[in-house]
Amino acid sequence: MALVTTTEMFKKAYDGGYAVGAFNVNNMEIVQGITEACAELNSPVILQVSKGARAYANHTYLVKLVEAAVIENPHIPIALHLDHGPDFETCKSCIDGGFTSVMIDASSKPFEENIEITKKVVEYAHAHGVVVEAELGTLAGIEDEVKVAAGDASYTHPEEVEEFVTRTGCDSLAIAIGTSHGAYKFKPGTKPQLRFDVLEECSKRLPGFPIVLHGSSSVPQEFVDTINKYGGAMPGAIGVPEDQLRHAAELSVCKINIDSDIRLAITATIRQYFAEHPADFDPRQYLKPARAAVKAMVAHKIVDVLGSNDKI
Repeated sequence: MALVTTTEMFKKAYDGGYAVGAFNVNNMEIVQGITEACAELNSPVILQVSKGARAYANHTYLVKLVEAAVIENPHIPIALHLDHGPDFETCKSCIDGGFTSVMIDASSKPFEENIEITKKVVEYAHAHGVVVEAELGTLAGIEDEVKVAAGDASYTHPEEVEEFVTRTGCDSLAIAIGTSHGAYKFKPGTKPQLRFDVLEECSKRLPGFPIVLHGSSSVPQEFVDTINKYGGAMPGAIGVPEDQLRHAAELSVCKINIDSDIRLAITATIRQYFAEHPADFDPRQYLKPARAAVKAMVAHKIVDVLGSNDKI
């Protein structure tokens, strides 16, 4: 099986009341951990690459790693997606370079400018058989080069979604309902609560249309505790409750993005390994359990949060 677009994935997810996991990848171990879990659980998957990941690992290396995953796991649908494409040029580079899906994030721009930029990307992408995700509303937090202060975040306005989708022709839409980038999504002591009223109103206005949630890592406290136990300093790191993500997947959310939880799983595992094996220096010794931690975390997300197991 070759790389696929998200079109069929999202149709099945929407009809089936589950979401496809979109996991950010930066190196070989992350790609392997994610796809091994998906292969064992018969789950479709979106491997997504940010601008920062391309700068770190090189576009070609990342594409080839994902292509290797396709060869090793031919029975599962795998899409390669650009996460938070900042401009037309970055999206074009990924479209020309083998990606099957791109996100153009012009959500920080005025409404009309967002439409103009998104439409330009859509026209080029569709001409090359690639699908496009766009965004309305702005999430707070930090993810690679995406930095939005809490005071500058804004919920998606449901009354805008129909016009935006119609005029741009985008294939899926990321909306802001209270999720946030990074590991510090909410203030300690608060009870995180997604705005399901916004989601439901957007869904009513866009029947059958796939909605996307960014900033949806749950920041498992066992990882945070392990990191802190072994020399880390992550006080007050709080994520999105998994039961709320599961409810979103049962509605119209077809794609849920997970990045920070992967980073936490790797970091917690490596910190503990270094503490318990101070004489080891071979990267394979600590990257092997780190890869296993990614696999276990992704498997949990697939079964207990996304509901995408046995859906191929």
